[in-house]
Amino acid sequence: MALIQLQEVSKIFGFGEATTLALDEVELTVEKGEFLAIMGPSGCGKTTLMNIIGLLDRPTHGKYLLDGRDAAKLRSNQRAKMRRDRIGFVFQFYNLLPRLNVLHNVALPLAYRGMMPVRRLKRASDILEQVGLRDREYFLPKHLSGGQAQRAAIARALINNPSIIIADEPTGNLDSHDSKVVMELLADLHRQGHTILMVTHNPELTRYASRVIYMRDGTIVEDESTSIGAVAKGALRTYLRRRKTTQEDVIAGVSALLKDVPGKELASQPKIAKYRKLHKRARRRIRSKI
Repeated sequence: MALIQLQEVSKIFGFGEATTLALDEVELTVEKGEFLAIMGPSGCGKTTLMNIIGLLDRPTHGKYLLDGRDAAKLRSNQRAKMRRDRIGFVFQFYNLLPRLNVLHNVALPLAYRGMMPVRRLKRASDILEQVGLRDREYFLPKHLSGGQAQRAAIARALINNPSIIIADEPTGNLDSHDSKVVMELLADLHRQGHTILMVTHNPELTRYASRVIYMRDGTIVEDESTSIGAVAKGALRTYLRRRKTTQEDVIAGVSALLKDVPGKELASQPKIAKYRKLHKRARRRIRSKI
């Protein structure tokens, strides 16, 4: 049985002449343990799709099955409990509470489960150690770098050991180095068996995914299985169409995650070596078009 099933799901906002069709009869099945990347232009329905999957919103039409259960038949308290226990959210802007330190931000979801303060702070401290922030647990969010704040947000998403991680542009506000750190954390969670759903505009990040879907005007227009370590072909085509300015621009974007990795180490890793070949092909294609 699939973990996530959407059957002809549509979402309409507004009334009368102000009606907007955000999702148009979307069909989607996600198996347990997949790393799904979702790409598409702004306004195509990516965030709306994630909100419905994350039980933050309800479809106007169609059926959503989460682990075989019809989400429409869940009462409000059941939806909240499933959202709390089964789904972890990672947002582009972190959404950490500014007046709580990192430790209490991460421990907060456990308070809603009624866990005693000592136990939940111990659990939060252990999770922060996993993401490399044990030495920052008493810092306020404003004293963290962007990458550290996003890692704290990932720790908060993991505190209830959810089976699904929903990441909406998790690297949108980060530089290339912090993006790599965050993506390696998500990749490690995927290897541990978590199901990852990630919205991104960055074609480079599709190399972490096992599958990529492309959305346009509220519908899924392409569904591509891809090898981890290689940039998805559809994402690469989109990137080449959009980035026609200079050769330097394209090379800088495609190779952003390779800057900190020595060339000899990359050559010894088959998947990264394959990514390098894609990178070289992109450079040749761009030279031929300039």
